[in-house]
Amino acid sequence: MSNDNPEQQQFRPPATDPWKGFRGVMAGTLVLEAIVVLLVLPVIATVGGGLSALSTTYVVGLAVLMILGAGLQKRPWAIPFNITLQVLAVLGFFVDPAFGAVGVLFAVVWAYIFYLRKDIRYRESRGLLRGQRD
Repeated sequence: MSNDNPEQQQFRPPATDPWKGFRGVMAGTLVLEAIVVLLVLPVIATVGGGLSALSTTYVVGLAVLMILGAGLQKRPWAIPFNITLQVLAVLGFFVDPAFGAVGVLFAVVWAYIFYLRKDIRYRESRGLLRGQRD
């Protein structure tokens, strides 16, 4: 007897791990974001109010956390960590508006990444990923 209800069907795991690729996207995004965050330093120095010890420490510290976070994407707490980094980047408005603008830009990028995460989960649960069906 065939079970035609897709909600009750069980699918085999995909041939390749989609979450490995997803973690790679998150890690790559963090590295790119760290580079862009460091590129805000000359903007703050010339266009903004100038670099202070606080602004330099905040920008460089956040970039270092992003680079370190890129290597921690297998951890179960990686996504909350990534969200925290984005909140800190958006709070960069208190350091300089240019830094806050970079934070908002990457917050939009991360929103899209989380949309992709939702889509991968949906497709995996429905057996729509490549290699899940014969």
